[in-house]
Amino acid sequence: MADHPTTARGTATRDRILEAATREFAEYGIAGARIERIVSTARTNKAQLYAYFGNKDGLFDAIFHASLERIVNVVPIDATDLADWAVRLYDEYLRCPDLIRLATWARLERRPAGHLVAEADRLDDEKLRAIAAAQADGLVRPGDPFDVMAVVIAMSMAWSPVSNVYAATADESRQRHDERRALLRDTVRRAVMTG
Repeated sequence: MADHPTTARGTATRDRILEAATREFAEYGIAGARIERIVSTARTNKAQLYAYFGNKDGLFDAIFHASLERIVNVVPIDATDLADWAVRLYDEYLRCPDLIRLATWARLERRPAGHLVAEADRLDDEKLRAIAAAQADGLVRPGDPFDVMAVVIAMSMAWSPVSNVYAATADESRQRHDERRALLRDTVRRAVMTG
């Protein structure tokens, strides 16, 4: 008999599936991920996985949307200090490199142009309102708040796991990370802050 999603065993199984699938999708992408590896790592079976998520796409969607929410919750925007926000994003990519890899696979395999997620799934509204308010207060340069946000995020990803130039890791020296943080902070301030 399959675990019911509300039982403790069911919750533990679902969590193991999500953990295994996050690593699988981050490493192999949507097309390359294998359900067999996920259920083996999660110590469950395909029927259980499909009962929770419907199919492989549903599983990716659950993981991807959870990763977007995690970034919003763990690294909330402070539009009065976008330079600090960029540094905190940099640090989160070091702590959880799979988050940025998942977003990259979604870009490559699902939405090669336009917004990364469909309008109904976007979590940008709070960030955009904060940037617009900081612009109205004269703290952030004028322009489309979405474009300002995009520039700051792009700068924060300069050394991320998907960088075309250099992918930093948490194993590097604190001094090296501090140097990058200082450069990132100064660059974002000069690029988008007005004070």
